[in-house]
Amino acid sequence: MPKKKLSSFESSIHVYRAMRRMTQQELADKVGVSRQTIIQLERNRYNPSLLLAHDIADVFEVPIEQIFTFRKIEEEPEDEIVQS
Repeated sequence: MPKKKLSSFESSIHVYRAMRRMTQQELADKVGVSRQTIIQLERNRYNPSLLLAHDIADVFEVPIEQIFTFRKIEEEPEDEIVQS
């Protein structure tokens, strides 16, 4: 049985980059990752390490929580027994 995700995140990196008129490559260079990593982060397809999230927040001079929104996924109830 596949492991269920317990939480997810959404990134606002693209918003902060736009406000600073910064390219994906410029941000990647500042935090020491590839442009592909930034693309995947912006598409919410990659979970950053805490250190990477901190470095990105540092670049934009905001708390991590302003760039990355973490939320808990509600667990679906197991098969419920239907009584007649």
